[in-house]
Amino acid sequence: MSQTATMTKAAGWTLWDLPFFEAEHFELAERMAAWARENVSHHDPKVDLAKRARKLVRAFGDAGFLKHVVPPLGQGVDARSVCLLREAIAYQDVLADDMFTMQGIGAAAVARLGTPEQQAKYLAPCRDGTMIAALALTEAKSGSDVASTATTATRDGDSFVINGEKAYISNAGLADFYVTVARTGEAPGARGLSVFMVDADTKGLKVGPPMDLIAEHPIAAVSFVDCRVPASAMIGQPGQGFRAAMGTLDVFRPSVGAAAVGAARRALAETLERLTNREMFGDKMSKLAGVQSAVADMACDIEVSALAVYRAAWGQDKQRGRPSYEASMAKLVATEAAGRVIDRAVQLFGGMGVTQGSIIERLYREVRPMRIYEGASEVQKLIIGRDMLNRAAKP
Repeated sequence: MSQTATMTKAAGWTLWDLPFFEAEHFELAERMAAWARENVSHHDPKVDLAKRARKLVRAFGDAGFLKHVVPPLGQGVDARSVCLLREAIAYQDVLADDMFTMQGIGAAAVARLGTPEQQAKYLAPCRDGTMIAALALTEAKSGSDVASTATTATRDGDSFVINGEKAYISNAGLADFYVTVARTGEAPGARGLSVFMVDADTKGLKVGPPMDLIAEHPIAAVSFVDCRVPASAMIGQPGQGFRAAMGTLDVFRPSVGAAAVGAARRALAETLERLTNREMFGDKMSKLAGVQSAVADMACDIEVSALAVYRAAWGQDKQRGRPSYEASMAKLVATEAAGRVIDRAVQLFGGMGVTQGSIIERLYREVRPMRIYEGASEVQKLIIGRDMLNRAAKP
């Protein structure tokens, strides 16, 4: 590649030439950065959230980007591509990033474990954006402790009857189907969970009212009241639910870190523009030593996070390393760092940083949930620490 091609730069979004990529990755990143700048960067509070969300999913499908999170059978997810795409999308709009990613998270179990009939019915529509996916995993009482799932699926002849409640389900109310983890009881704890495909119009499936989070996101509770599905709705084998859920999170967890990097890069770009144009105490803010120190901290946080994210993604693609360990480290490092970066941006913007409607204020709200969803930071530390100690204990 030429010297200018060793760095992807579009609308201020920059990816340094890290050693984890092939030429096609840079081409994809450039294409998404340019597309996202034109298609997902404009917020209109007058447009209904659900309508915006559906429009985004369809736009990603029409542009051909959803094939990277819902790939054709036999291809598998290229983690580096997903991370690059999420970084570029989140640079422009975190809601758009959410809608892009949930297509992959909702369809992943079908792609990995589904029957040919299930795959034929659901994967292509998810890929072209005409069908919206959801993963019904989290419960109010268990949170990140998936092994404690209380929702049950009881066999009744040629059917399963599902009862229980799920909380904080992304795309609830928008989704055409819910990949649902429920307890079938083959064994205690994690080994007694299975996963089911539940179409949105199934009798007994009820979606609660939309929840208002600190950042725009289509989300609600989902309940199952004597919700009957055919036995053929099971995805994979009985008792594979925990593995299916964890496998999905391992694939997409590093990309949460990538989205955090994208949001942090946007905060830094906005901050640099402000610092080089605003005067304080008779000089540019950029001349102040304290300001320069803050910018250095922001830049270091971002670049270290990018290294952690793309190392984990490279390891997944090359089938090297420890997927859960590296995925957890990528998410932990990048989301915590993004919180620090954007908090510094708020401080440097002053009053404008906490004024509703400003980009920095929006980023401050949008980045906070990243430290919670798909496993809170504390859970990632448990995974990392347990892995290290188990390895140390081996002879």
